[in-house]
Amino acid sequence: MQFAAAGALGAGSSGLMPQIAKAAAEIKSQGRHCVLLWMSGGPSQIDTFDMKPDHANGGSLKEAATAVPGLRFSEHLPGLAKQADSLAILRGLSTKEGDHERGTVLMRTGHIPGGPVMYPSIGCSLSKELGSAEAELPSYVSIAPSAFARASIRPGFLGPKHAATSVAAAADPTGNEFARLRVDFLEQDKSVTRDRRVDRLKLWRQMQDDFAAKRGTENVLAQNTVYESALRMLDSDAKDAFDLSTESDKVRAAYGRESFGQGCLMARRLIERGVPLVEVTLGNGLAWDTHADNFAQVRRLSEQLDAGWCTLMTELRDRGLLERTTILWAGEFGRTPVINRNGGRDHFPQAFSCVLAGGGIAGGQVYGATNESGMEVSDGKMDQQDLLSTLCKALGVSPATENIAEGGRPIAIAEGESVDEVLS
Repeated sequence: MQFAAAGALGAGSSGLMPQIAKAAAEIKSQGRHCVLLWMSGGPSQIDTFDMKPDHANGGSLKEAATAVPGLRFSEHLPGLAKQADSLAILRGLSTKEGDHERGTVLMRTGHIPGGPVMYPSIGCSLSKELGSAEAELPSYVSIAPSAFARASIRPGFLGPKHAATSVAAAADPTGNEFARLRVDFLEQDKSVTRDRRVDRLKLWRQMQDDFAAKRGTENVLAQNTVYESALRMLDSDAKDAFDLSTESDKVRAAYGRESFGQGCLMARRLIERGVPLVEVTLGNGLAWDTHADNFAQVRRLSEQLDAGWCTLMTELRDRGLLERTTILWAGEFGRTPVINRNGGRDHFPQAFSCVLAGGGIAGGQVYGATNESGMEVSDGKMDQQDLLSTLCKALGVSPATENIAEGGRPIAIAEGESVDEVLS
């Protein structure tokens, strides 16, 4: 379903201010980037991007018009509504995994968990194609991953050198503070002098060389590469991308004070410095797992989502980076259209939504549909492999690109049918 274009949007229509233009001119990265906004717990499609206001399943939340005529979604996403011409909403997702961990692995690797093959996450596969071994920063950064996501961001048969670097998050603040994000190995003990660090590094390298000489397997050598990359980052100014204290309080507040908003700000800083793949998780643990009190929880989470995602797109656009950055909003499954007796919605992989935005995406449209009750996909049905194939194409990566698994078996990044209608 293609809607008419909306024209200039308020969030990005102010033009390039001189300081923004200067910053854009200084951006070193000329590659493609991907941001995965992961909604841990399974977000409710019927309360966000596929609302049913005329049906009993619709619930108490209201939908609203957007900047694209005919395209409507939750009133609690007003910032995204102003940028709807950058969004392609996919309403026909359908899988067969309703368990959190298994569904997370399925959506992020494309494969049902289990079996002899350790499939890599899509983040690892894409960062391998888009990244550079000589870069000062990691090719794949995962910000505030939930416990259920950790198993699904592993590099699998690609090996440890393609693993994600995790950024941990403290509990969200209760006052006016900003959530604290940290990369553990960047927080050095200040009581250790520089000379002691140099001596430790020499000893470590000697031990590593001795071990590699005796047991220099491919995985051992790959792990050494990971360590060397971390050390290179420690000695580089590029690590300042992880330091949000250099941003003004006004900018930080625009993203939202919680870990998701601050993670979106960190994503912008990492993309500016050339990191190809960044993911940000919204939901400490399983925040979107709204089996009870669904509507209040979705309202609160939507406000965080709107602030972080909207501001991220605005700042990427102002810096000339949005056209090279593809954003995917997704979770492990959706929620039941039928409201349970606790005012909640349960797991529902049969029919749910994802959203693509930014570079490579023809925005301002909806692809696929569910029936009037939201219980079934009525048009444009697609599965996780179709979604991942579409994401690959948006980033200029062939889904058919093969990597060699254990035993010499070639395996494509994704094996689905891409939805070319949403690609620009």
